[in-house]
Amino acid sequence: MSTDPRRLERQLRRHFYAGIKRYGLINEGDHILLGLSGGKDSLALLDLLAEAIKRSGRRFEVSALHVRVSGVDYRSDTAYLNQRADASGIKLYVEDIAFEPDRNERRSPCFLCAWHRRKALFELAQRLGCNKIALGHHQDDILRTALMNLTHCGSFATMPARLTMRKFPVTIIRPLCMVSEAMLRDHAAFAGYKPLEKSCPHENHSDRTRIEKVVEAFSQLNPDFRHSLWHALDSEGKLTEG
Repeated sequence: MSTDPRRLERQLRRHFYAGIKRYGLINEGDHILLGLSGGKDSLALLDLLAEAIKRSGRRFEVSALHVRVSGVDYRSDTAYLNQRADASGIKLYVEDIAFEPDRNERRSPCFLCAWHRRKALFELAQRLGCNKIALGHHQDDILRTALMNLTHCGSFATMPARLTMRKFPVTIIRPLCMVSEAMLRDHAAFAGYKPLEKSCPHENHSDRTRIEKVVEAFSQLNPDFRHSLWHALDSEGKLTEG
């Protein structure tokens, strides 16, 4: 972890604004709905977007949604999230959802949980008139997804930094797309974010968890592996859709 908080914050903001500029993620007049899980990534994104609003002269607006899923032991502290949102000047909405297990074995509990969370985001975005939804996926998430798609689907694709939906008048954006997880982990320690307690029974047995070991192996083989894979995705136009 960097021992210089000021240097870390400068690096974090440089990568954050570089991603926004590179992929055209935020425009004047946008109303963005942020998916706030309460983890380090979404809390950092909350703070960064609040700062970006001020820097822009309030030329865009941000609201936030925290979704609590029945049966998933995330133990989120909604009072703490409200406190963070209030300090950022961003309105926070909290919704409780539940879903039944699917008979289709291909639809794992992780898939269903993510699908229903995303559904809640889309529904609130439409009610609030938001034209964009911001998710807290960082650069490592995007790189891991690319490797998972190569391994399991035989396709070179990933979660794009900007995705214009076809069925809804909403664009998905990932403003942390050029920020590494290590940088966010260091930032969370310096910022003193309250850890999100979670004990999902599927968390340590997912393909995404296993692919982290593959990324580590590739990085040992080539220290520039992350840069090489990112460049390949970018040059092939895989980081923007629509």
